Amino acid sequence: MTTQSIYELLGGRETLGVPPPTLDQMRSLLEEGLPFATLETVREALALSRSEVLSVLAITDRTLIRRKKEHRLQASESDRLFRLARVAAVALDVLEDVEKARRWMHKPNRALGGEVPLRLLSTDIGACQVEELLHRIDHGLFS
Repeated sequence: MTTQSIYELLGGRETLGVPPPTLDQMRSLLEEGLPFATLETVREALALSRSEVLSVLAITDRTLIRRKKEHRLQASESDRLFRLARVAAVALDVLEDVEKARRWMHKPNRALGGEVPLRLLSTDIGACQVEELLHRIDHGLFS
């Protein structure tokens, strides 16, 4: 997984409006708030429902509508979206297929206590658990 794959999941130059950023530049982009279009790009790439987006970003439907009108996410929402894109990039790298990664992210997983990986991404520790499991899968360890 590279920052390039995260950049592409977020929509690349078309949605971010910049060439692939360094980590420092990406942090600045997150602090400024990502364009709302990045959310739509990630949602489509991962086949996320509206309720899944609301859950991962920890926002209400009204807030989502407001962000769409403003054309920009707030820093905390951008950070959560980046977390989702980061974990999805790892899933794509490990599972080597978009459809497999989508299914895996939506399916309850015994190694995660029966939780759906996507549902764990609303917190950093949950994202770490999902990434750790993906790394175990990548290394051929029982999961």
